[in-house]
This record gives sequence, structure tokens and C-alpha cells, in this order.
Amino acid sequence: MSRTDDDARKIDRGNPRQSCPVRRADDGTWQVRGYAAARAVLRSPDTVQAGLGVETVEKLPARIRRPVLYRDGPEHREHRRQTARYFTPRRVDEHYRELAERVTEKHLAPLRTTGAARLEDLSFGVAIDVACGVIGLTRSRPGIQRRLERFFPEKFGKPGLTSPHGIYWLFRQNTNWLRIYLADVRPAIRAHRTRPADDLISHLIADGCKDAEILGECLTYAAAGMVTTREFICVAAWHLFTDAGLRDRFRTGDRQERLAVLHEVLRLEPVVARLGRRATADLEVPGEQGPFTVPAGERVDIFVDDANTDREEVGADPLLVCPARPTTSGKAMALSFGDGPHRCPGADLAMTETDVFLSRLFALPGLRMVTPPEVSFQDEIGGYVIRGLEVAVDRQ
Repeated sequence: MSRTDDDARKIDRGNPRQSCPVRRADDGTWQVRGYAAARAVLRSPDTVQAGLGVETVEKLPARIRRPVLYRDGPEHREHRRQTARYFTPRRVDEHYRELAERVTEKHLAPLRTTGAARLEDLSFGVAIDVACGVIGLTRSRPGIQRRLERFFPEKFGKPGLTSPHGIYWLFRQNTNWLRIYLADVRPAIRAHRTRPADDLISHLIADGCKDAEILGECLTYAAAGMVTTREFICVAAWHLFTDAGLRDRFRTGDRQERLAVLHEVLRLEPVVARLGRRATADLEVPGEQGPFTVPAGERVDIFVDDANTDREEVGADPLLVCPARPTTSGKAMALSFGDGPHRCPGADLAMTETDVFLSRLFALPGLRMVTPPEVSFQDEIGGYVIRGLEVAVDRQ
């Protein structure tokens, strides 16, 4: 990867930055790369989700309740209102910080003993344990990490009945759904029906959800709370390993200073860099020469990585990691967690567990990066997959 002195990104998505904040592509979709336009689209009540399998979910019978990711309008707002209490900053600090600290120590213990490990394994273990605590997946059989690895592979196929590969993919994913249901979700549902807890599964049971609907919600939160957090932990650690000044700042700073570093890294390296919306009415979007209209029914693709590095929003040197950036305190993560009705509810939780894990990892004696990682991509979401970053410490 070739980078210039004014570009600190680790992730090269292969597309040169476009100067035009909004344009219509050859396929008829609208591409939004400017911050103001992207935020306006994400906040508009006249859009619904597009991509991320929405088109497939829409084919399900109407009697099946959709996971929150695939709902819009009043139904979505009510769901978010009911579950908001699980993700407030106060709850994260009072309930989940201790959980993050405990599972971090659990997953760092083997590293202290053996002296080496792959960061994607350590970070995924922490992300799984934290998310399971929030969701209520507390009765799982051994092997949940392996089951989730199978369900969320590094490369996704396209299910269907028109090709052998599509049929195989469909069979594989249905098998993985069943494994997770039988080993993780069903035991939790049974336990929570007998003894409700203050977690998502108990809420869904009380709300009258069927087992299949609870499974869908669990997997939605797993994707948002486990997979993306693992990748962010890895990319943030990569920055710290290769930037001595940033590493010292993170190691010696207080919690707010550490979070400022993480916020800025996430601005520069969003885990999900493509968000799709479809206009349900004529949509007015700000542009360089004044507002323009996206006709109802048309798709808008938001390039989060470009919006987050819009000089008009973030100021000078938008491709450098600058924790003291003036926008950091008010718009720290820019659009990396989305915006509007579908903004990720677990943003505070993700940043807290990342801070807890990395602050303890980088406090270990003799910590070093043995091998740099390899990067692959998930094109539909503009996401990156970081693998092979091996770390070592002095054995204790």
C-alpha cells in the first residue's frame, strides 16, 4: 500500500476520492460523498433502508416481524424507543464497563501465558462476550466463536436457486442459522422465559416475539456488536503500533484522551463505509450549487469514508489522525456509526469496550506487533476485514 505524508489511513479501498460531493452514477443511483449531503439523507424521514439484504427480507411473509435493522417509520421508532435503555451512556458506564473489563482480562490471560496471539481472535472473543451479555445469550454451548465465524465469513456469497454456488450458499447459511439457534438462542430463550432478565432477549419475549424473530434480532445485534467491533479494535491497534506519538498519547492519556484518539481513528477508518437509502418521496439534498432533488423511488449510496474526510466539515489535513481536531468533541465519529433514525445504538458501548481492551493490551510489558495484518474487503458495505496481526508480549 502506498501512502503519502498527508494520508495516515491504513485501509486503501482502491477508489480515488471524488471531488464532487453528489453525483448520479451510470446505473442511475445517486452517490453522496459530501458530509452535509450525507447527513441530510441519513436524517431524512423520506428514506428507507436499502441494501444489507433488505430486498430479501421484504419477501418474507407479513406476519413475521422484521429485525430492527429492516424496519422504518413509526414501527422502527417504537422499537428503538423501547430498547434505548440498554444503550444509554449511563448504562454502558454502570453495567457494561465492568463486563468489558472482566472479559478483557479473561481473553488476555492466555496471551500473558503463551506470549503470542492473533489480535482478531482476542478482539472477537471480547466483542462476543460483551454483546452476549447485552443481548442475553448467557446459556450458550461451547463453541459460539466458531459458530459465529461460520455465519459471518470473511467473504459472503449470494444465495439463490439459479446456480450450484447459490444453492450451496443458501444451504450453508440455513445450516448456520440452525446451529446458532439450537446452541445459543434457544437455550437463552428457555432460560429467560423461566427467569426474565434485564436484557434484549427478555424484552423480546415480553413483547410477544416468536423464536425465529428473536433469532433474527440476535443475529442483527451480533453483526453490529461483534463483527464490526472486532475490525475496529484491530485497525485502531494497527494505528497505535505504527505511530509512536499516537501510542504514547493513548497510553498516558486519561479516558477522555483515549476516546478522542479512538474517535479520530474511527472517523478516518469507518468499518462500514457504504450506507444505502431509498427515497420514499422527492428528497431535497444540499449540493455545491444549491439544493437538488432525488426523485422518489431512487437509491442513494452514501460513501461514509469520503464524507468523514470532507474538508468543509473536518478542517485541514482530513486524512491525518488528529485527536485534537476541533470537530472531535461535537462530531467525533462523524458518520462512522451512521446518523438519523438508524444510527447505531451501540456506539457508546463499542467505544467503551474498545477503550477497555486496548488500554489493557497496550499496558502489557513488551507488547509488540510481530506480523502486520492482511486486509480484504466486503464490497457491499465498503467494509474491511483485518487478519493476521500477531502480537507478542513478555511471558509472565
